[in-house]
Amino acid sequence: MTAAAQSAVVRPLLDVDNVLLLAGLALLMVGLIAIGSASIEYAEWHFDNPWHHTQRHLIYLAIAGVASVVVYRIPTEFWQDTAWIWLFLAMALLILVLLPGIGKNVNGSQRWLPLGPFTLQPSELAKMALVIYLASYLVRHEHEVRNEWRGFGTPMAVLAAMALLLMAEPDFGATVICAGTAFGMLFLAGVQLRHFLLVLGVSFVGLAGLIFSAPYRVARLTAYTDPWADPFGSGFQLVQSLIAFGRGELIGVGLGNSIQKLFYLPEAHTDFVFSIWAEETGLLGALLVIGLYVLLIGRILWIGRRALALKNDFGAYLCFGAALIFSGQAFVNMGVSSGLLPTKGLTLPFVSYGGTSLIVCCCLLALVLRVEHGLQQQKRGAA
Repeated sequence: MTAAAQSAVVRPLLDVDNVLLLAGLALLMVGLIAIGSASIEYAEWHFDNPWHHTQRHLIYLAIAGVASVVVYRIPTEFWQDTAWIWLFLAMALLILVLLPGIGKNVNGSQRWLPLGPFTLQPSELAKMALVIYLASYLVRHEHEVRNEWRGFGTPMAVLAAMALLLMAEPDFGATVICAGTAFGMLFLAGVQLRHFLLVLGVSFVGLAGLIFSAPYRVARLTAYTDPWADPFGSGFQLVQSLIAFGRGELIGVGLGNSIQKLFYLPEAHTDFVFSIWAEETGLLGALLVIGLYVLLIGRILWIGRRALALKNDFGAYLCFGAALIFSGQAFVNMGVSSGLLPTKGLTLPFVSYGGTSLIVCCCLLALVLRVEHGLQQQKRGAA
């Protein structure tokens, strides 16, 4: 192979946005350290192996790395042309997970498909499929989206179908993230404000109906307003999480020295991993993670704005969708952990334990990096 050919093969893997890549890698490193610390006693008790979850997380990281490289090597035009296929597959998996005997039921929720020693969570794949589909749709139907009800109604119908399947699991958190991402992408695409506000208002009414239709959601809402009213019942998780934050103070109790992870705080390595991180690294560690998210999301939005300026609308909408998912999930997860929001199970992107979530987050980041790579090529071609 000639030197020029070798350069052509290597360049797509190396020619990336270093700021975005380093921010993502830093969050992955924080996640590995946090999970290793938060899960050690839980894994020892349940699996007789203190590094059980850490080892599995390393496997997920390896799979996510391979998947990200594959996604990055594929031109964005491929995703634009096949967007409906990914949406169809995501909907099929959401239906499949609900079938008796196929989907795995955990604590009353049927959200996982068993695949040997691992499980697949279709709701995570649905988020990425929705972003790709909407980005493609907004490019192909730009005039209808901005001027006609039909252009706005079609993606709303897709979102409604997906939301019904997600709520059947039930997965209220994924439903909120998908809805927020869809509305955000449509708003940024320039949908008419009266259409947007009308459907948004109806959606809020529906959201309130979903909350008050389930007693456990109402209990979570009331517990959030005053968790100390029932510290050993509905307010238990939030109380234990707040204790973790309080113990962390400025610099934390030190990595591995958390008390709350010793079976006081449930889901310490998944939904509440940020609480354990704040306990062990303090305010400074918590601010570091928040700063990394601000850097990551801000950089993605900056790339999206560049894509719009260079008339790469599909790439821009992909960036906006990824930024909305990352920011929405990070805000909800950290808000729940700190008592800012009612308790809801959502992973912290790149940090929480969970294979499907980790792989999807890395693939979304790879899509953004591919968009930025295309912008560099476009700029060099214009020069």
